[in-house]
Amino acid sequence: MTEPPGRRERKKAATRQKIADTALSLFLERGYDAVGIRDVAAEADVAVTTVFAHFASKEALVFERDQDFERRLTRVAADRAPDEPLIPALHREVRAQVRHCTAPGSAPVRRMIEGSPALREYEESMSLRHAQALAAALAADPRLSRSATACRATARFVIDAYALACRADDPGATLDEVFGMIEAAWEATAP
Repeated sequence: MTEPPGRRERKKAATRQKIADTALSLFLERGYDAVGIRDVAAEADVAVTTVFAHFASKEALVFERDQDFERRLTRVAADRAPDEPLIPALHREVRAQVRHCTAPGSAPVRRMIEGSPALREYEESMSLRHAQALAAALAADPRLSRSATACRATARFVIDAYALACRADDPGATLDEVFGMIEAAWEATAP
């Protein structure tokens, strides 16, 4: 059983969320390029060093759920029940994550990302990192017995399914279609 976070951890999480919320509000109000880290720190009433203690870069402020997304995907691969098939478990998790990127009010954020070369580049590097982490989790699972290539390709397809669904008119149908292909490819690589 996981113990609830202590006071210090709760305060850190609250500060992190306050910084992220403040940054996103400023970015949407003034434009991503018009807002600097100092602006975010001043508006959130924290030191610049505090911003950097929680976020490695300005781009990371926009993608504040990045680490949680990666952790959740790799946990699905590593911690699912022994009899639970991999691809349906990943499909459910990605569907849950897509709800965040398609929630009401998310369209301005997506437009901001699409309009910024720095944010698009960061998003692509983030996606590659997520795919690498998921591929490593798949390859480490002795129950799967797939090649490293199958694990890498499947991981990349899962991450791409998320990206496609976040941009689709019908995210659910898009996910179902792509995961149907992922399932077929995964089964084709079975020993």
